[in-house]
Amino acid sequence: MKMGREAETGVELVANLHAHTPYSDGEWHRQRIAEAAARAGVDVLVVTDHNVYVRGADRFVGRVLVLAGEEVHDPTRQPQASHCLIYEAREELAPLAAKPQALIDAANARGGMAFLAHPFEVASPLTFDLLAIPWADWEVRRFAGIELWNAMSDFKARARSWPLAVFYAFFPSWALRGPFPQTLRKWDELLTSGEKVVAIGNSDAHGTVFHVGPIQRAVLGYEVLFRSVNTHLLLPRPLTGDVEADRQAVFAALRAGRCFIGYDRPASTRGFRFTAQSGAQVAGMGETLTRSGVTTLRITAPRRARLRLLRNGACIAQRTGDTLEHLALEPGSYRAEAWLDYRLARRPWVFSNPITVR
Repeated sequence: MKMGREAETGVELVANLHAHTPYSDGEWHRQRIAEAAARAGVDVLVVTDHNVYVRGADRFVGRVLVLAGEEVHDPTRQPQASHCLIYEAREELAPLAAKPQALIDAANARGGMAFLAHPFEVASPLTFDLLAIPWADWEVRRFAGIELWNAMSDFKARARSWPLAVFYAFFPSWALRGPFPQTLRKWDELLTSGEKVVAIGNSDAHGTVFHVGPIQRAVLGYEVLFRSVNTHLLLPRPLTGDVEADRQAVFAALRAGRCFIGYDRPASTRGFRFTAQSGAQVAGMGETLTRSGVTTLRITAPRRARLRLLRNGACIAQRTGDTLEHLALEPGSYRAEAWLDYRLARRPWVFSNPITVR
């Protein structure tokens, strides 16, 4: 079984790493969600039910690799805070929800990874279901990454009135504006301090149906979200159809940060690349480059966009086109962004994971 898109750097897979089923608070079961993911062009789906890890659920549904994760939170904590996405621990870690550092350490000890879910949020005033659930325990260490862009958090922040909520329910692409500035600042702060923190983008799909008078609508349904914010993984070779081997390959790419966040609704982000070269050495997203002289940083986009190159969180070069090249003399954490004009505004399109230049 051959899957994914081959490119110069290997194979690109579109992954959505945060979705829910009726095992917690989602509407659809895995089979139906995977079918929606396939229609949306998603290759890998990770189901992360709240405080539930479903053992033995990893399998292919058609061409989509469906894997089990867990979103752990402390249900007794009020107000709610510090939800954590756990991947690859392969057992339920919900009993450690009240102790975030112990939870992260347990995930690491089992060969897993902990990602801070929707670390900054803005509450909607409309309903209890749209309260903010930020990350509150920033003293923790050794987590693998953060959820830089969560589509449902984005929607929640825009739903300031019922007329707006109804409009966005029917026209969701107008609601999605990108990661919150606080999240970007925090990520850059962590990267600049020398920590390896992988950024991911997800749907947080529940398929929840909201009722406003006679109007019933699934707000940002599964397929709508799967066509929106995803994490694009770069693997050295195609998936094989062997669930165990393919699961390991997917999570190895995620752990290394060989990935970027793509907002695929305005246009597909497949084919976006960000590399650095110094002498004969070449590094890609998630990798470290040891300089032997001047470093050439190159952004390549699948279509014309506003490209931005950032070092330690500050923009150092930008241009409109499908490529950007920049010569750099300084070490630092370099990352790339791409923006498109869409829905009467310039919208974020791609956020790369960083290349560390030493």
